[in-house]
Amino acid sequence: MQIANQVKQLIHKEMLLEWRSKYALNGILLYVVSTVFVCFLSFVSVPEKLTWNALFWIIMLFASINAVAKSFLQESKGRHLYIYTLVSPVALIIAKTLYNSLLMIGLTLIALLFYTLVFSFPAGADMGMYLVATVLGSLSFATIFTMVSAIASKAGNGGMLMAILSFPIIIPVLIVLIKLAKNAIDGLDRSVSLDDIGLLAVINVLVMAVSLLLFPYLWRD
Repeated sequence: MQIANQVKQLIHKEMLLEWRSKYALNGILLYVVSTVFVCFLSFVSVPEKLTWNALFWIIMLFASINAVAKSFLQESKGRHLYIYTLVSPVALIIAKTLYNSLLMIGLTLIALLFYTLVFSFPAGADMGMYLVATVLGSLSFATIFTMVSAIASKAGNGGMLMAILSFPIIIPVLIVLIKLAKNAIDGLDRSVSLDDIGLLAVINVLVMAVSLLLFPYLWRD
């Protein structure tokens, strides 16, 4: 109960800080809108299904890095020390991951809405399955980048370290994610995508488990 209450208070704190500064909400939405608009100007016609899918996930990959990286990298040592005296590390990493997951799901759905308004959703695609892929992708980006941000924050030049650490972890996720999204765009039977959905779910659980095991040791330094 104590950890649950701490998680609730920390998520509330994150929401208040976000609402006050609106860093991620405004900055990332501006990035997504401007990137989609530039792509719209660059393509003579609506891109093919494969290009449509790959372009969307490239945009969301970089948007998620910018949105989630601030979790630990932009917090001062003084604030870290203050939080250290109030809550447990397990509650902190759970709260950060949950908040970033909610943030990424919201941003990705808004981005998908704008993206489909500009380029239109491919004909014959399974919109429901693509939304499932979108939510799973948002959760994967949030869990992975939150964990890597926590590790990178304990070292100098955290931004570069985060990029280096994220690359080998995010590539397998992107491969599975793009495959799942492609199945949805091609309108394949949903049973074909069950293995990919299960694999993404397992990856999210494993990353979260590693975060819960590793973060308390990082938090002591």
